[in-house]
Amino acid sequence: QVQLVESGGGLVQAGGSLRLSCAASGRTFSDYAMGWFRQAPGKEREFVVAINWSDGVTYYADSVKGRFTISRDNAKNTVYLQMNSLKPEDTAVYYCAADTVIVRLRAGAGTYWGRGTQVTVSS
Repeated sequence: QVQLVESGGGLVQAGGSLRLSCAASGRTFSDYAMGWFRQAPGKEREFVVAINWSDGVTYYADSVKGRFTISRDNAKNTVYLQMNSLKPEDTAVYYCAADTVIVRLRAGAGTYWGRGTQVTVSS
């Protein structure tokens, strides 16, 4: 069984920063892509960012380019999401996801999902 556990969410003022973490356990993720999605109240879940575990290639949604950065620590099976210059519209539950096929992951059909962590940005 694979578990993904997110942490690091919270309340921050607009313009502030947060760093989310997603710790993976139950399997070695050297061949997995990992990513972040978010879902705001009343909206569909949307792709935020993904990273190929093996080569580190990254993919960002246009809405977060230049503000968010994904990184990984292979030794800890952990992926991070550094979020800077946060805006009220970034408010959402952020979910970590993993899959062996990055196209499937980016489409929101990843095999493994965490339970999410709430990020609230006040204006």
